[in-house]
Amino acid sequence: MWKEIVILVKKEALLEWRQKYAINGILLYVISAVFTAYLSMGAGSGSLQVPVWNALYWIIILFSSVNAVAKSFVQEHQARQLYYYMIASPEAIILSKTIYNTLLTLILALLGYVVFGVVFGNPVADKPLFMLNLLLGAMGFSASLTMVSAIASKAGNNGTLMAILSFPVLIPILLMAIQVSKNAIDGLDREINLEKILTLLAINALVTASAYILFPYLWRS
Repeated sequence: MWKEIVILVKKEALLEWRQKYAINGILLYVISAVFTAYLSMGAGSGSLQVPVWNALYWIIILFSSVNAVAKSFVQEHQARQLYYYMIASPEAIILSKTIYNTLLTLILALLGYVVFGVVFGNPVADKPLFMLNLLLGAMGFSASLTMVSAIASKAGNNGTLMAILSFPVLIPILLMAIQVSKNAIDGLDREINLEKILTLLAINALVTASAYILFPYLWRS
């Protein structure tokens, strides 16, 4: 199965490379959102208060992740899905898409972090903790949105269903990520964040395990 996962991840990267308009559009969204925030809130001062910086950053990353991951299964034609059904296991398909979307979301998060640092300054005191939080947040967003995208692809109104199903799943992940990043910005003792980090890990494991178990039943339909 792991050989299938590696091949499928390479396939996703190759398709993304051929269709550069998709990733370019998402990157443009991140940069333009930061620039718009600068014009509306930070122009003249060049800096933001820490809570505003943190909130804006995660809002932009959240919507960038939704736009990036939403096309995971929606863009797949039925003929291509039937082909995948014959050559690969459903577990390999869902894990490969989750891994690829995690990498893509992490790249977007790092890009947003760099752009935010250039435009508004970098107030993060504990950078290793902040990066760990980014990784866990990217994993949680990707695992949740990938499964929701698979469910939405089976319905006619994909965009509406994607928004309805993803919102309650992403809220706990977003709350934990915002709290940990705020503590990392303030440079607080890492032991304070241990419970939140473990909660993020537990949520990610639960969502990934649920997708791994339930996706084969969805895939057969």
